Amino acid sequence: MATYKPVVVQAFPRLGERITQDTLYWRGYKTPVQIKEFGAVNKIDFSPVSPYNYAVTASSRIHIYGRYSQEPIKTFSRFKDAAYGATYRDDGNLLVAGSEEGSIRLFDISGRAPLRQFDGHAKPVHVVGFLSDKYRIFSGADDYSSNLWDIPSATEIVSYSEHNDYVRCGCASKVNADVFITGSYDHTVKLFDARRKSSVMTIEHGHPVESVLLFPSGGLLVSAGGRYVKVWDVLKGGQLLVSLKNHHKTVTCLCLNSSGQRLLSGSLDRHVKIYSTTSYKVVHSFSYATSILSLALSPEDETIVIGMTNGVLNVKHRKPEERKVKSQKKRQPTYRTYVKGRTYMPKQEDFCVSKPVKRVLRKYDKLLKSFQSSKALDAVLEPPIRLYSPEVTVAVMQELHRRGTLRSALAGRDEKQVNLLLTFVARRVIEPRFTSVLVTVADIITDIYQPVVGQSAIVDRQFLRLQEAIGKEIDYQEELLEVLGMMDALFATFTKKRPHVHLTKLDYTVFSLPASSPFQTSMKS
Repeated sequence: MATYKPVVVQAFPRLGERITQDTLYWRGYKTPVQIKEFGAVNKIDFSPVSPYNYAVTASSRIHIYGRYSQEPIKTFSRFKDAAYGATYRDDGNLLVAGSEEGSIRLFDISGRAPLRQFDGHAKPVHVVGFLSDKYRIFSGADDYSSNLWDIPSATEIVSYSEHNDYVRCGCASKVNADVFITGSYDHTVKLFDARRKSSVMTIEHGHPVESVLLFPSGGLLVSAGGRYVKVWDVLKGGQLLVSLKNHHKTVTCLCLNSSGQRLLSGSLDRHVKIYSTTSYKVVHSFSYATSILSLALSPEDETIVIGMTNGVLNVKHRKPEERKVKSQKKRQPTYRTYVKGRTYMPKQEDFCVSKPVKRVLRKYDKLLKSFQSSKALDAVLEPPIRLYSPEVTVAVMQELHRRGTLRSALAGRDEKQVNLLLTFVARRVIEPRFTSVLVTVADIITDIYQPVVGQSAIVDRQFLRLQEAIGKEIDYQEELLEVLGMMDALFATFTKKRPHVHLTKLDYTVFSLPASSPFQTSMKS
């Protein structure tokens, strides 16, 4: 008796995630630490000097966290209402923040009470920051104005009222101490020079601007608003370089990594996208539990902090590099020990003993070996195989059809089993890799159980689902054939001097049912 050959399950290629250097780099963070704040986190800012503490603005408090602390090491709470946009100065000694009541407060990191308070805005101040000379502060408020303040005298230097809506974001140039930029809900981004009495450049973003960012060189500007992240060339008068639309909801925050080669954007769609600043393609992405309002990266990208609308602070730390520990290794056998006898050729008088290889058969193979077709089909319709390895189920069906026992395996089933079969066929018949086998299975099922149609509402519903799935697929493929004909005609007009090339390599499947199938009758009617 010949040895039983197990069922060959055809391997289909799977589309997996492409592993790149960026994937490995951005996956190199530990499990995130969750810190609960008192309200939505509207701003996160890292200190530019060691030990790189970061300020978190939420509700009416500003909390200062250490790099690895899960509790605030310092708190500024001298606000009557909400605080906004706490930002460090370049030396890490001062911190400035806006507030709901329209005032701006300047804090010394080593103290608690405000050093200065700047009053002049009539509505909440959401944007504050230091100019690169360290002695002036810019601000933007809901009264549509953008102001410049002198720190030593706590007085207003100049006020610009060129926006027509709330000013909600801004940044200062690190190259020019007189230049700062503001973004507004009036869809514009304006570049101001402290030496001028009006803005020197206006950029139309097209959506309410939520965040702006200047590259360290000062030549490129990034604006975020709506679902778009746009990159502008400031040196060319605000020329649009690229418009990115990779988010599904409003983009709320932007950030650059320490090298400036990666741009990060956070959105209300709960995702952080990471772009290459050379190709502006997404190289990696993070997913979070709720909508994202703010994000920040520490120097050297050691820590990434995300602030969310539910008041949760998500902190990820980079895994430390594994250090190779030198240990005394045990002496291993020499190379000739391993290769000894490998090349020995048996002589004529030698008696060779081979160890028999025990082949373990799967459950369905054992049942097929004993010619139990119906039970073999039941074995591959169990949830673990049916849901996660449908190719095994289809391979057994194909083997039963080859043996000529598929019809007997499908027959004699109760309502629950027929419902299970029809559910699987209706779900998988539209997949090209299974279509050729499952169309035959569907035709046999309808031929066997056509006399009992109308006796079970559950089975009738599954037949209708199967008919609908096949009908939609036929319509879809008819449209594809029409498009294929149009493409042939277009290519024929484009390549008159060259021999006509037909697109015969496209892989498509056309469903064909026998004329006696109930589906053909129902579709014609």
